[in-house]
Amino acid sequence: MREPQTDPQRNQTPTAPAAPDQAPAAWLAVLAMTLGVFGLVTAEFLPVSLLTPIARDLNVSEGLAGQAVSATAILALITSLVIATVTRRFDRRKVLLGFSVLLVISSIMVAMAQSFAFLLLGRVILGIALGGFWAMSAATIMRLVPAKHIPRALAILFSGVSAATVFAAPVGSYLGDIISWRSVFLLTAGIGALTFVAQYATLPSLPPRGRASLRTLIDLINRPRMKFGLLALILIITGHFTLFTYVRPFLENVTGVATAGVSGVLLGFGLANFAGTYLAGALIARSLRMTIALMPLIMGLCALAMVTLNGALTPTIVLVAIWGMAFGGVPVAWSTWITRTVPDEAESGGGLFVAGFQTAIASGAVLGGVLFDYVGSLGVFAIGGSILVGAAAFATVVLRAPSPVATEQA
Repeated sequence: MREPQTDPQRNQTPTAPAAPDQAPAAWLAVLAMTLGVFGLVTAEFLPVSLLTPIARDLNVSEGLAGQAVSATAILALITSLVIATVTRRFDRRKVLLGFSVLLVISSIMVAMAQSFAFLLLGRVILGIALGGFWAMSAATIMRLVPAKHIPRALAILFSGVSAATVFAAPVGSYLGDIISWRSVFLLTAGIGALTFVAQYATLPSLPPRGRASLRTLIDLINRPRMKFGLLALILIITGHFTLFTYVRPFLENVTGVATAGVSGVLLGFGLANFAGTYLAGALIARSLRMTIALMPLIMGLCALAMVTLNGALTPTIVLVAIWGMAFGGVPVAWSTWITRTVPDEAESGGGLFVAGFQTAIASGAVLGGVLFDYVGSLGVFAIGGSILVGAAAFATVVLRAPSPVATEQA
């Protein structure tokens, strides 16, 4: 195979921003970024568990209050595409610190909101911080640790998402009943302030690299493997959120789990998701391509098995946990794929990754809703599981991910 001589990505490796293997790994900075992930994702999903008291306090419907999550997602999508261009002349350390400041400001605004419009403004600010941080996260990790440690560092980073998944829903709801929903958001502001201090103390200076223009996004999409890679990612995330958005109706209607039991099952999903991020790091070290294909395959087979079981409680609980563990590896594997496929423009590539992710979340929720109305919970899981199995096969065929050894030598 002559690919190493003809792949345009390899020809650009002299400008790749990955940290040299001989440089020491800045693990404290990685942990500080993980704390930032935890704060941002917690703030993103807190309104879901606090929807009723927020709506009651601000005198709006729960449906309208739910748009607080939508506003954040929309701004995160837009920001992820333009942040590298807008901030291309700024030290990345200062930009990341700015996102932590925005988390603090957003949380305080939401906690003090006396109108829904003011709360929505706070959520828009959070969307800017969220989209910007995710777009830059993989590129920053590349500069904090040597190339051989990137999968492990990304696994640590995404463990912050798993921890936030566990915290935001059950713990956020519990604390909201005890200290009020406003106080919960003030706690999130405290997490943002702690993140700022940790990042200020640990992040080194990170001068901007790459071209970072809107034209760059188009050029990246046209690179070998990028177009089909993003399509595979969108299919996988669409399949997941087709299922996950309607997992509660499935558990209640098909399995017969009570409301309190649903919380316990979802807590198991979150804990297994946390473990999955670390498992993915070990699997990626063996084969990135295998990991990318294996995770959605396991998720899809779990969904199809849950349909076949048709309500058997204990096996369903086990399958939900396996599903959660498999999904924990998806963002780790795909972020690693971005760092290896477009190492010279990892920030812009990260923006495309976030945009694809957010688009797929919305697509999955819409698709799941349409299917739920027509074919019910079992139909949603049957079709969503089939999408995931098909996405795994598609990824296997179209992706030829560079090997870790080749990447480190490039």
